[in-house]
Amino acid sequence: MAPVIKKCFDFLVIGGGSGGIASARRAAEYGARVGLVESGRLGGTCVNVGCVPKKVMFNAAAHAELLHDHKDYGFNVEVKGFDWGVIKKRRDDYVSRLNNIYATNLDKSKVDVIRGHATLTDDRSVEVNGVRYSGDHILITTGGYPIVPKLPGAELGITSDGFFELEDLPKKSVVVGAGYIAVELAGILQTLGSDVSLLIRYDKVLRAFDSLVSTSVTGELENIGVQVKRQTQTNSVTKQPDGRLMVETTTGAISDVDCIIWAIGRVPNADFGLRNIGVELDTRGHIKVDEFQNTTAERIYALGDVCGKALLTPVAIAAGRKLAMRIFDKQVGAKLDYNLIPTVIFSHPPVGTIGISEEEAVKEHGADAVKVYKSTFLPLYHAVTDRKVKVSMKLVCVGLQEKVVGLHMIGQGCDEILQGFAVAMKMGATKRDFDETVAIHPTSSEELVTMR
Repeated sequence: MAPVIKKCFDFLVIGGGSGGIASARRAAEYGARVGLVESGRLGGTCVNVGCVPKKVMFNAAAHAELLHDHKDYGFNVEVKGFDWGVIKKRRDDYVSRLNNIYATNLDKSKVDVIRGHATLTDDRSVEVNGVRYSGDHILITTGGYPIVPKLPGAELGITSDGFFELEDLPKKSVVVGAGYIAVELAGILQTLGSDVSLLIRYDKVLRAFDSLVSTSVTGELENIGVQVKRQTQTNSVTKQPDGRLMVETTTGAISDVDCIIWAIGRVPNADFGLRNIGVELDTRGHIKVDEFQNTTAERIYALGDVCGKALLTPVAIAAGRKLAMRIFDKQVGAKLDYNLIPTVIFSHPPVGTIGISEEEAVKEHGADAVKVYKSTFLPLYHAVTDRKVKVSMKLVCVGLQEKVVGLHMIGQGCDEILQGFAVAMKMGATKRDFDETVAIHPTSSEELVTMR
């Protein structure tokens, strides 16, 4: 006999990450009876093993960089070393507080939290720990998880998840990958004092981004001491007699490695009976959705990383809230606009980017319709320091009106500069709009409104 339905909900959310929680709480605000299923810690990847703890470690690395500049600004500071354990504890304590805040907010919103792993059954119910629940509307926000390659000794390495479990700073590290996670972790480790090798398959990191970004970040990684090993793939990993690792690659061996991190991509967490209820997946295992987050099954929705598009926490949050507004507040046309989504890469220095690359603009609009403005300069901060890190910026404009369709920059403060310019671009700003804005001096951001 099949288990009896324990509770019926108007809205049943599978996945307690940022997107799922945002959608659940917004639906509850409109009076819906909401249940949320989560097997792990509330907050998902971003809060527990992603954006939040990563930014804490980026900040720690930024302090290490600034220490080099203190003497140039007149401060005689004695540095007695870096204690990984101190920042790890403070970081982990902060994440735990966030977990509790999420739980408290869900309780205040009267969202029922169901702990356990969900399985979708043929009758459209959701089974958790042998108990079944039903939902008039079901949302899937189960995210993804990092890939571990299939090669000898791969289990001796860790993923980005494991990075946050490290008890000590590795003396010698190997990071495999060329995406933003690989770039960020390599930069953090190197800046904090690890000897880092970054293994990439091609000549540059971040190849999906504008050429200014990919070229600049690759160069800056080398400037801070990362050994970027181009056109290199990993063949195997073995443990040496002393417990350290030997990494065999297509361009040679790397010995005495304390830690190897796989940062080669993520796969969707979508293996829990989706096909039982008619939800179709693409060739990579992502859930297929339309512009309103509808799957191929009626009243079943999906958003966030499990869909494979714009894998960013604020995207999932915004899409989740829009979905709740459409279903439960009768805002029929509510949907997230996936165009012009700003993003930051917390490399050293950080990257801010929004819109299409110069290469994409030429392909889409033709070379004659595209005009590019670029600037590279030394920010005022580094005018008096021995350490020099330049800022590079690019505006990609199209048409007679020179509408700004791409903005890409790398340098100190670019992570914070981007948000305001993203608003302007979302409103359709042109190069003339930028030019007619009075500059704030002396700042790096003024360069964006004074380019010629």
